[in-house]
Amino acid sequence: MAKRGKRYKAISELVDKTRLYEPEEAMSLTKETAKAKFDETIELHLKLGVDSRHADQQVRGAVVLPHGTGKTVRTLVFAKGDRAKEAEDAGSDFVGAEELVEKIQKENWFDYDVIIATPDMMGVIGRLGRVLGPKGLMPNPKAGTVTMDIAKAVQEAKAGKIEYRLDKTNIIHCPIGKASFGEEQLRENFEALVGAVIKAKPAAAKGTYIRSCTVASSMGPGIKVNSAKLG
Repeated sequence: MAKRGKRYKAISELVDKTRLYEPEEAMSLTKETAKAKFDETIELHLKLGVDSRHADQQVRGAVVLPHGTGKTVRTLVFAKGDRAKEAEDAGSDFVGAEELVEKIQKENWFDYDVIIATPDMMGVIGRLGRVLGPKGLMPNPKAGTVTMDIAKAVQEAKAGKIEYRLDKTNIIHCPIGKASFGEEQLRENFEALVGAVIKAKPAAAKGTYIRSCTVASSMGPGIKVNSAKLG
C-alpha cells in the first residue's frame, strides 16, 4: 500500500470518513481540501446499482454542465462540404475528412479532446476504432457527437459538454469543475450531472440506483455525499 505524504494526511483530517455530507457541504469541503499548487479538477464518482455486463443496464449519455469544466476543449470534426464549413464557422479547432484519418494513423496524432462527425463519415472513422475507442474519443450518437447539427455539437463541446459512461465496475467518473470554481458553480454542475444520470436510469435497473456518491479533487481525499435524496 502506498504511503501518504504529510500534506495528504493533513487535509484528510478535515474529512469525517464516517459521515455522509450534503452536496453543499461536500462542495465546500472539496475546495478546502484542494491544496495542490495547480488548479485541481473536481471529480464526481457515482456507484450505480446496475450490472454493466448486461446491454439493457448500460448507462451512457452526455450533459452540458452549466459552468463548464474549466478546461479549454479542442474539437476535431470529420465532415465535408457545407457541414465542414459549419464546423469552421462554429470555431472547431480541426476540420477534415480522410486526410485526418491518415494523420491519426501515421502520426499517432491526438491534439484534441472531442471528436464530432457527420453520420456519413463514420464508415471512414471506423478504421480508427482500435485507437480512438480505448481513449474514449470515438464519436457516438448517444453522446451527441455523431450528428448533422455540427455547429450545435461544436458549441456544446466548447461550452463544457461532458460524456458520462459506466465502467466495468459500475461506476461513472466525471469532472464537474475546478477548485477555483465557486461552491455554487460546483453544486450546479454536480446537480446537472446527477440529474442526467438519474434520467438515464435503465428500465431493467432494480433496487437502489445510486449506491454511493463521492466527490474529490485531483490530489485530495474522497468525500462521501448523502445519496439518499438524489434518486
